[in-house]
Amino acid sequence: MTDIRLLRTGLRQALHRVSPGTGRVAEPRRRARHSLLAVVAMSLALVLGVASSGHAEDRHEEYYYPSPVTSETYVSRAQIMPEAERATRLGFVTGLTQQLLSRPYPPGYVIFAKGNEAEKMIIVAVGDNGFRTLYQARALLAELTAVARSTSLLQELAVEDIFTFFDLARLLGFEQITISNGVDFSHQIELD
Repeated sequence: MTDIRLLRTGLRQALHRVSPGTGRVAEPRRRARHSLLAVVAMSLALVLGVASSGHAEDRHEEYYYPSPVTSETYVSRAQIMPEAERATRLGFVTGLTQQLLSRPYPPGYVIFAKGNEAEKMIIVAVGDNGFRTLYQARALLAELTAVARSTSLLQELAVEDIFTFFDLARLLGFEQITISNGVDFSHQIELD
């Protein structure tokens, strides 16, 4: 959206261009030529910017984790619970974090929720003993599946032997999970 606002602002300025050094509005023919050049230049910049950015909508990329090297879409067996909302997802992440911090050793990763509705779960390794490869990251996700299956929620729904951590995340309304070693790789899972 920012690119479109910049384009509109640039167009407005191009249509009302002042002649350099005179303070007067440029002659109509000259103004039209400047306007056309401005429109072409801004359109080209907008197209090139969107084409090169790939994940232009993800403001968390390159802030919390490096650009995703790999990605996948997981088709969940779970439907989003009707009562799942931002507070639900934040409560889940807070509870999981408290569990991690209650262990007698420091956690090897942190989990947090981001996005306007806390719909993006981000898991980042910390310290020297964090996961270094995608395979180690997948092992962590498998461990989180074991944790998810022990929750009262999945047991009450009688799906603890079917649902994975991804299904639990989808049930709570998460749309995306990004897991990263915090150094040079990230893996992003879109939950469908």
